[in-house]
Amino acid sequence: MNPSIATRHAFERPQTIRFAHCDPAGIVFFPQYMVMLNNLVEDWFDLSLGIPYAEVLGPRRTGLPTVRLEVDFTAPSRMGETVLMGLSIERLGSRSITLSLGCRLGDEARFRAKQVLVCTSLETHKAIELPADVREAVKRFEAGQQETQR
Repeated sequence: MNPSIATRHAFERPQTIRFAHCDPAGIVFFPQYMVMLNNLVEDWFDLSLGIPYAEVLGPRRTGLPTVRLEVDFTAPSRMGETVLMGLSIERLGSRSITLSLGCRLGDEARFRAKQVLVCTSLETHKAIELPADVREAVKRFEAGQQETQR
């Protein structure tokens, strides 16, 4: 796979690169991408899965912490650009979700990532089964993702 050619994802959202995202060189300071990825996951829950992320963490006291994150940076993003941040399902487990993520401008990849989220109780901080409604919503998303890849 050519690292400079972007992957298109099943869920994508535009992200304007702002001054606050950038380092003195005028490019995204890499930890800011992690904040953008977390925002992307929240948007995915809210807009695609139809489950308010704030409700999952708040009243339901269910966490989805990142337990693994691998990122390959392929090109810089600059202030004023509007990139597309995207995610697709790589694996749905009983207690975890593995996501394939990326950032692109047109067909140029800016980064590729793999993230593992584990479902936890915010009371005990121990891993728990994914809630049934979350599991079903992710399965529906995954089925739609597979349809668009055909």
